[in-house]
Amino acid sequence: MTASNRALVTGGAGLIGSHIVDLLLREGWSVRILDNLEPQTHRFGRPAWVPDAAEWVQGDLADAQTMRAALDGIDVVFHQGAYGGYMPEMAKYVRVNSFGTAQLLELIRDERLPVRKVIVASSQAVYREGAAACPAHGLVFPSTRPLAQLQRGDFTVHCPQCDAVTVSVPTPEVAPIGGETVYAITKVDQELLTLAWGRQTGIPTVALRYSCTYGPRQSIFNPYTGVIAIFATRILNDQPPILYEDGEQTRDMCFVEDIARANLLAATTDHLDGLPVNVGSGQATTVREMARLVAEALGRPIEPIARGEFRPGEIRYLTSDISRARTAGYEPQVHLAEGIRRYVAWIAEQGDVRDYFASAEAGLRAKRIVHRVASPASSAPPSSAPRA
Repeated sequence: MTASNRALVTGGAGLIGSHIVDLLLREGWSVRILDNLEPQTHRFGRPAWVPDAAEWVQGDLADAQTMRAALDGIDVVFHQGAYGGYMPEMAKYVRVNSFGTAQLLELIRDERLPVRKVIVASSQAVYREGAAACPAHGLVFPSTRPLAQLQRGDFTVHCPQCDAVTVSVPTPEVAPIGGETVYAITKVDQELLTLAWGRQTGIPTVALRYSCTYGPRQSIFNPYTGVIAIFATRILNDQPPILYEDGEQTRDMCFVEDIARANLLAATTDHLDGLPVNVGSGQATTVREMARLVAEALGRPIEPIARGEFRPGEIRYLTSDISRARTAGYEPQVHLAEGIRRYVAWIAEQGDVRDYFASAEAGLRAKRIVHRVASPASSAPPSSAPRA
C-alpha cells in the first residue's frame, strides 16, 4: 500500500470512523466518507469535526445506488458503518449491518471494482462468554449464561463441563463466536460474510474485533451505547450511573485513537489478512470502577446504583487477548484514566448535556431488553469477583 491510496470510510462521521479519517488524511491518503447521520447519534446533523479535506457523501449504506457511487475509484474500504448498542429495532440492525455489508461486498465483486482490501469493524460482542479458567478443566469457553440463572441473581460464569465457578482469562480469537443480542448476531454476520467473501474472491480482508471503544466524539445523545458516555451524561445531570447486574462485570476499554491506529495497520500490512483480530487494551476494568473514574474526572463524586437488573446475552467478563495484533505491530498507547480525562474535556466543550438514558430505559424494559432478578441485589459490591 502506498500513500496515494484512496479510502472509503463508511460511518466516517462517527466515533471510530472519524478518527480513522483524520489519521488517514495525516498519512497522505485521499478519503471519501459515507455516513447517513443517524439521528440517534448525530442529533444536529453533520458534526463540525468532519474535515473539508475529505470527500463527503451522505446516504444509506443499504441503498445500492448510493453504495455503488461511494465505491467508485476506491482502493481500501474501512467498513465502520453499523447500527449499534442495545437499541430495540431488530429489523434495522439486520438491514443496516447484515444486508448492508452483504450488498457492499456483492457490488465490489459483481461490478469488478478495483478495491484491494476491505477492513470490517467487528466486535468483542461476537464472543459468547469469552474465555475462562476452571479449577478442574483449565481453559474453557463457556456458553452464554442462561436466562434462568440470571433471574436467580447468579451472575457468575460456570464451567460448561463441571459447573464450577470460573475465573476470567484473556479471550483469544479461537474462542467460539455466536451472539445472543441482535447487535452481536449482526456483527457475526458482518465478520463471517467479509472473511468468507475475501477467501472466495482473493481480495484481502480483515475483521477487527473491537473492544469497548470510547473517546472524544462518542455521541452524548445516544442512550443505548457507550458506557462511559452514558455515565458521563448521567453524572453531569446529577444522576447516579446505573449498573446492570452487580457492576462487577469487566470490560476491555480501548481509546478510539488506538482503534484508528489498528485500522491503518491492518490496511498497510499483510500479516493480518484473512483473519479476525482482537483490538483492545488487554486490560480488564469493572463497570463499577469505570463509573468511579468518570465521576472523579468530572469532579462529581456520585455513587452508582445497581437495581437488580440485567440484560440477557450480555457478556460477564471479557478481556481481549491482543497477541495476534501485537505480532503485526499493534500496541495500545492511551491508558483508561487518561482516555477518560480526554473524553471529559471534550464533553466540557459540548455545551448543555442532557441525560437521554432516563427516558430510554423504560422502553428497554418494556421490550424485554432489560430484565429484573427475582430478588434485587444490593448496590454494594460483592466481596470477590473473578476477573482477568
